Amino acid sequence: MARFRIKSFGDEAVVFDTASGDTHFLAPFTLTLFQLVQNNPGLSVHELEAVLMSEIELPGSTHLSALTQESLASLRQLGLLEIP
Repeated sequence: MARFRIKSFGDEAVVFDTASGDTHFLAPFTLTLFQLVQNNPGLSVHELEAVLMSEIELPGSTHLSALTQESLASLRQLGLLEIP
């Protein structure tokens, strides 16, 4: 059985962690990042940012690097990612 079960609601989702029993809400950007890391576990942060830039459109004032770092930190804190 997969560790994470995702239930999508449009561009947002909740993730159930079968290991901890916790359920977490993921906003659109964080969901995209989470799925990207799950599907490509060896990518570096810079590689993740390059893929994100090609896949999503962010408002002009949004700093992708800062948003990526914040989202990765949040996912780590929730126990959803174990990447450095």
